[in-house]
Amino acid sequence: MIRATALPSWLLLPVAVGGGLFASASFAPFGLWPLAFVAVAALAWVSARARHLPAAVGLGYAFGLAFMGTSLLWQTSILILSYAGLTLVTAFVYAAIAGTVRVVRRLRYAPVWQAAGWGLGEWVMSVFPFDGFGWMRLGYAMPDAPLAGFYPFVGAAFVSFLVALGGCLLAWVVLGPGRRRAGVAAASLVAMLLAGGLGTLWDAPRTNQGTVAVGWAQGGAPGGGVYGLGPARTITTNQGIQTALLTDDVAAGALPAPDFVVWPENATDLDPRSDAPTRRLVQAAVDAAGVPILVGSIYEDAAAQTRQTVALWWDGTDVTLGYAKRNLVPFGEWIPFRSVLLPLVPELRYVGAQSVPGVGPGAIPVTLGDGRQVSLGVAICYEVIFPETLYEARDAGAQLMFVQSSNAMYQGTNQIDQQFAITRVRAAEMRTEILVVTTSGVSGRIGTHGEVLARYPQHEGAHGVETMALTHATTPVMAVGRLVEACVALAGAVALAMGLLAAIRSRRDGTMDDAPAPTAGQ
Repeated sequence: MIRATALPSWLLLPVAVGGGLFASASFAPFGLWPLAFVAVAALAWVSARARHLPAAVGLGYAFGLAFMGTSLLWQTSILILSYAGLTLVTAFVYAAIAGTVRVVRRLRYAPVWQAAGWGLGEWVMSVFPFDGFGWMRLGYAMPDAPLAGFYPFVGAAFVSFLVALGGCLLAWVVLGPGRRRAGVAAASLVAMLLAGGLGTLWDAPRTNQGTVAVGWAQGGAPGGGVYGLGPARTITTNQGIQTALLTDDVAAGALPAPDFVVWPENATDLDPRSDAPTRRLVQAAVDAAGVPILVGSIYEDAAAQTRQTVALWWDGTDVTLGYAKRNLVPFGEWIPFRSVLLPLVPELRYVGAQSVPGVGPGAIPVTLGDGRQVSLGVAICYEVIFPETLYEARDAGAQLMFVQSSNAMYQGTNQIDQQFAITRVRAAEMRTEILVVTTSGVSGRIGTHGEVLARYPQHEGAHGVETMALTHATTPVMAVGRLVEACVALAGAVALAMGLLAAIRSRRDGTMDDAPAPTAGQ
């Protein structure tokens, strides 16, 4: 039996760092999705060729630093300290993945177990701590890849598993060259891509209930970090200007008359219940448009020093709270252990009042001007990484979906493209159109298969009217929710346990050291 030669970490480090950079480039805005397979293969290879387990873990951490350090650069718009902390913490996940990949490398069907270990790492990052940060799943790099066909059946988490499997198979071939391995790997990759390609042709059975004309307004914001919305009421004024331009285009016959208009998250940066000028600005826009506006706003409780991010249905005579954001950004909208951390890190004061989550799904029943009863589905910004939030809105009867977002502080960064790509994945999972409306870009319309039907630029105001179908459809992944992801994570945990037990038995019997896995004779 021939063993692969162990290499010192300083020789493997460039490969680990390069793998992390390749992983980052596979995501939007670059969208070089084949590099995701190469990135996984690089991590699996260096983990196997490392001299011992601690070295493999360290190389995984270097991979994570390169991956997260480049992918999350947008966080520097808020605070350098938060960027550094988020990068350093999330990189530990890839250290753990590298350790798992090494520990299970001698199990039968090792690439499958290694991919499950990757899925376990992504699952942990998506739920812990503070409800997790599942922003950079491998599955979110694939909306334009053949594997996108798997989205409505098993969801983005399982697509991550398939990408990891493909990468681990590549490493398996490199570590143990031979016709059999190459044949198995090639057949597996071709089968995955063909199955995914066929899946892209599938459409969910749906009930069609007519159409609505949806107006939207992207007001435009100054941008520039924490204060990206500009001075108080700037964004609300800009939203009103774009709504007036929309109304002019309708009057001129350039656009069809909308049934209602959608504004983004934080279209008002002050509570319209307590700030009279803000209320007048919104009411003037509603009166000018002649139709209701779904307004992204905030509610503040001055006594409790708390706030909520809300979607308001604002017609000519009344204002109704439609939905309150449920998935909140830690250290962006609320501060964990606030009483302890705020005195230690004064910069966290930029967060402002502590946000509290809403309850109930984002399905808003409304009455249109023609008397039709319609249910609007809403998710707000960060919520797009929580699939169950969007699924529950559809399950509660939402006939069309909107994502209201405020990305003014991230203008010019990769965050905006990453979030738009994640929203494309959600649309493909649910086989549902989604209209994205933001304060400053990018707004756009996403088709039922995740395709981009319209996309509007950053940094400027924009408006339009989209004719959208009122439908209801249920896909397999919506029916099972995150069960598939849980199964992958469980398989990863089982594989890790089996690998550790096998290592303990081998060491006890004196039949195994911590050398790299065999390249032949298996």
